[in-house]
Order: sequence, then structure tokens, then C-alpha cells
Amino acid sequence: MSRFSIAGLQLELKSEDNVDLLCEEIRKTRRRFPWLQMVVLAELSAFGVDTKKAQAMPGNAERDFAGVAKETGLWVVPGSLYENNNGSIFNTSPVINPDGAVVARYRKMFPFRPYEENIACGEEFTTFSIDGVGVFGVSICYDMWFPETTRSLVCNGAEVIIHPTLTNTIDRDVELAIARANAASNQCYFIDINSAGPLGLGRSIVVGPGGEVVHQAGAGREIIPVEIDLDHVRRVRERGWHNLGQPLKSFRDNPVRFPAYTGRGNLPGLSALGELKKPVKDK
Repeated sequence: MSRFSIAGLQLELKSEDNVDLLCEEIRKTRRRFPWLQMVVLAELSAFGVDTKKAQAMPGNAERDFAGVAKETGLWVVPGSLYENNNGSIFNTSPVINPDGAVVARYRKMFPFRPYEENIACGEEFTTFSIDGVGVFGVSICYDMWFPETTRSLVCNGAEVIIHPTLTNTIDRDVELAIARANAASNQCYFIDINSAGPLGLGRSIVVGPGGEVVHQAGAGREIIPVEIDLDHVRRVRERGWHNLGQPLKSFRDNPVRFPAYTGRGNLPGLSALGELKKPVKDK
């Protein structure tokens, strides 16, 4: 079967211990939609933005999510939580299979600097396979602003990008455009799940491999069950969306070496930008 059903949970959460609430929301979603195969939550859903609540992995929160995955028979991507790894804090998204086993952990590569302070950068791209379905990749929030992240996951075989996010700023409209651009330029599904208030602005989006909007949520609480078709991804990659462009093949076959990847610190357009720091009041 190339079809696979996913529910994004756009929930109204506070910056506190939400783990029990999230587990119950997963159970309720399972009962309401018994055909589901995966549930995806927003970035930092478990505890919000307080780094003092960072846990080692495996830890109590991850074990609770693993328990509800096994109980419900669902794949669970519980958004992300801050991980304490020997004093270094990462923004980490576990991937848990229906047996309750953690099959992957993805550490956010691009913390939202200069605002997401003192968070370490992950260095490994994360994909995982579901037998008989296909290959999934994981990225988190600000990662989407760097097209290299999605392109690298796709080059590693990803056909679906699971993308927990947490946005409460006025650039959410731009992120919706970026989600569509990532899906179209990489011919993949892009599943971007945000929190509703008070943590986030909502407006989660599910995008197909031509950049088409499968569903865009409003600002409030919303459960987003969708069925995706990975054979559709494969046909789009083979023939182009509506038999038009085939960008992955063109990228593969083009001999151009991009200067942006051969010494970023020495490129004039980048080296002249100055320090990455939080803006202050203009004088």
C-alpha cells in the first residue's frame, strides 16, 4: 500500500508540562479516526519553550509517548522537546513506531537564532522507512528556511517531510509559502504542524509534491487527518507535476558546482553581513 494516513494535532497549549494532555489527545484522535497510522504534534509541545525542563533521551516524556504509541498502534512524532545531552541542550524530535520503539531522534539543525539562545545545532539528517509505504524525513521549524535541509533529506530518499513547528510571529504567512516551495522544488509531501494559541499562531499546512495545498488550518485548535499517496510522489518525480518540470532529475544531472557550498565564510555576500545577534533599538 502506498497510501498512508497521518493526523496533525494543532492544539492549544501552554508552556508547561503537557505530556499527559498530549497522550490523551493522541488516544482521542485514535478513537475518532480508527484508520489513522501516524500522529504528528507541534514543535516543543511537551513542555513549551522552557529549557529548564530539558530531559535526557531516553527520558520520562519519551517513555510516555512510546507507551501511548504502543497502546494505540500508531506511529507517533510528538513534536519536539528540549534534550539535555551532558549539559548541551538540543531541540529534538523522537520518532516512535507502533511497537513503542524509538526508531530515530532528530536534532534541529538551525535553532531560531538569535532568539532561540543557547541551543546546540544538530548535525545529522534523519530519515526513517515504513515497510511497504516509503521513506520519511524529519525537520523542525526554522530548518525549513534553509532549502538545503529538505533537499538533503530528499537526496537521502525522503518522500514525505514531517515538520513540527512553533511559530507565533508575523512571518507565518511567509512560512506557508516556504512549505509550498519546499514541497514543489523537492517533489515531496511537506507536513508542517504548528501549535494554536497561546504558544503558536496555528495555520498548519499539508502540501503535496506539486506544491498544492492539501489542507491549511485556521488559527484555532484543529485535528488534521489526511491520507497521502506515495505513488503520487513517485509519479510526479517520474513525469513532473501535471507532466511539467522534473526538478530532482535536473538537479541530479546538472554539472554546476554551487559557490555557496565551497567556502561560505569567504564569500563576499556572506562575509560582509556582520555578527548574528538580536536587533536592538535604533539610535
